[in-house]
Amino acid sequence: MTQVTERGESLSSASALERGRAAALTASFLRGSIAACLGLGTVSVLVMALWISSPYPDSSASGALHVAFALWLLAHGVDLVRPGTLGGTPAPVGTVPLLLTAVPCYLAHRAARDALEPQQGRPQLTAIGAVATVSGGYLLVAACATWYAQGGAFTASPLRAAIFLPLVVVAATSVGAWTGTGRPPLPLPRRLPVSARAWCGRTLWSVGARRLTGLALRAGAASVAVLLGGGAVLVAVSLIWHVQEAETSFLRLSVVWSGRFAVMLLGLVLVPNAAVWGASYGLGPGFALSTTATVGPLSGAGATSLPSFPLLAAVPQSAGGWPHWSAAAVPVAAALTGGWLTVRKAAPAYVDRSQAWSAGGTALAAALSAVVAGGLTALLAAAAGG
Repeated sequence: MTQVTERGESLSSASALERGRAAALTASFLRGSIAACLGLGTVSVLVMALWISSPYPDSSASGALHVAFALWLLAHGVDLVRPGTLGGTPAPVGTVPLLLTAVPCYLAHRAARDALEPQQGRPQLTAIGAVATVSGGYLLVAACATWYAQGGAFTASPLRAAIFLPLVVVAATSVGAWTGTGRPPLPLPRRLPVSARAWCGRTLWSVGARRLTGLALRAGAASVAVLLGGGAVLVAVSLIWHVQEAETSFLRLSVVWSGRFAVMLLGLVLVPNAAVWGASYGLGPGFALSTTATVGPLSGAGATSLPSFPLLAAVPQSAGGWPHWSAAAVPVAAALTGGWLTVRKAAPAYVDRSQAWSAGGTALAAALSAVVAGGLTALLAAAAGG
């Protein structure tokens, strides 16, 4: 009788554990779906508010909702196509507003982070489980949004959506899960041979290597922040210099306040893109206006025909001279920031010489921070350029 009772209690506890695990996975899946719905709802509210306030809407409420869904997909890097143009030729929409992208990425990140918070009465999810379930719930809503957006003024490529949506969502949820677990160091792959694991533990995964990598990441990120800030300053100065052209363009695009508010809102969500373009200008390569025109300190836009838009009024029409060459101060300031942070950590003031890093270690950290800054800048340039 006692054995039967103990077996019944063990089965009951195992069943309760399974139910708790299933409840935790379901809750995590719902977190992902709710995060996607929140982002989609935010964009939809803005678009519908602009549609309601417009005195001359050119579509129905359903059409405006289709546009909202398409813009939400664009925020994830999915290229759109506008088939109904004046010339009859479908026009691609590939420039992703980075400020708009920050909203769904933050929501997915937060959903994965919150899914790993311990809850009374439920087993703790693993990081992989949180990423899988949150991403699954998010992508389920994204699949429905992709299907719904096909019948609107902007259509999304299902192939591009199948590629970029999972990439963006899994990346955001992975960072969120890593944050939720306390930002632990990456573990060694389990399938490595014992000798390889021992070698990695002494070199790549050693305490010194992790300290070096952390310093390089922080210094590289700081350099990119200074670079983007300098790019934003360049754009602001150019806009002030061409304020009359920007004002004329702003007033020409719409004659009603709702339309001008929409233009202003579009300009705001493109400010991070403009900062990246300004940083590229300061670095020297510049940015491309078309397949044949590139704007940089040594080459202006010239006679290139540009659409009427306030931000585009800041594009330099000429090149050469100290006003354009002075943009090189932006990457110099970014490099000095990365170097200063590296030296400050490697050789702090008022410490014994034996506690400071070696010259080779300091140089290696500075070189790695430059690689990190270059990689992040290239990634942002690719995202901002469309």
